[in-house]
Amino acid sequence: MCRHLLKSCARVLHKALNRLTSNNRMREIIFDTETTGFDPATGDRMVEIGCIEMVSRVMTGNHYHAYFNPQRPMPAAAENVHGLSDRFLSDKPAFGEKADELLEFLGDSPLVAHNASFDFGFLNHELQHCGRAPVAMDRMVDTVALARVKNPGAKLSLDALCTRYGIDRSHRIKHGALLDAELLAQLYIELTGGRQIGLGLADNAFSDKALAQTDVSSVQSTKVFRSVRAHSASVEELARHAEFIAKIKDAHWPQSESAL
Repeated sequence: MCRHLLKSCARVLHKALNRLTSNNRMREIIFDTETTGFDPATGDRMVEIGCIEMVSRVMTGNHYHAYFNPQRPMPAAAENVHGLSDRFLSDKPAFGEKADELLEFLGDSPLVAHNASFDFGFLNHELQHCGRAPVAMDRMVDTVALARVKNPGAKLSLDALCTRYGIDRSHRIKHGALLDAELLAQLYIELTGGRQIGLGLADNAFSDKALAQTDVSSVQSTKVFRSVRAHSASVEELARHAEFIAKIKDAHWPQSESAL
C-alpha cells in the first residue's frame, strides 16, 4: 500500500516537473533500444530501452530503464551483441505492462536516437502491438544525420564518433540500452555545441545574478583629469640641436628652422 502510494506521488511530481520544464527550458530524451533483430515487421521485438533526460542540453540525472520479455527465442547473433539471454529475460515483463510508465517518462519531449528510424520503428511497433498510439515522427532527432552534416565522410557509428570526440567508452563491453544512451547524450552535446551552450547558460546566470546584486549608485561616475605636461625644448636644447644640424652636409632643414 505504501509502495503504491509512493509511486503515485512520484508520478504526480514527475508530471509537475515536466510541465515546469516545458514552460521554461528545453527538455529532450536521449534513448536507445536493444532488440532480437533488425526488423519488427518480421517478428523481431524490443528487449531493452534506456532513456536519459536532458534539460537545456544538460543531463539531469533522471532516466528510465527497462527490460522486456520478447515472448520469442533470442537469436544467438543478437545475444552476442547485447548479452541478453532467454534465461535472463524470462522473468521480465512484456512491453505492454510497462508501456504507460514509459510514455509518461517520455512526455511530449523531442526524442534523440542514433540511427533514429531503427529505434523509432521498434518503439512504435511495440506501442501499436499493445494498443497504444505511435510516437509522432516529427519528434525524432537523428544523431547520425547531425554527425553526417558536421563530419562529412567520417565513420558514423556510435563507437567511431565517441572516439572522434574523445568520449570515454572503456567501461562498455557489450551494447546496453542505458549505457549507450548515456554515451549518446555526451555525443549529442558535442554535435550540438552543448558544452559551450551549457557554459554560456551558467555564465549568463552568474552574470545576471552579479548584475542584480551590483549597487549602481556606488559606481564612481566622475572622471579625474590630469593637467597637461609641458613638452617644449629649452633654449640650451635648441642650441645643441642647431649645432648638430649645421654639421650635416646638405641638410633638409634650414638652420633658421632648426632654431624654431
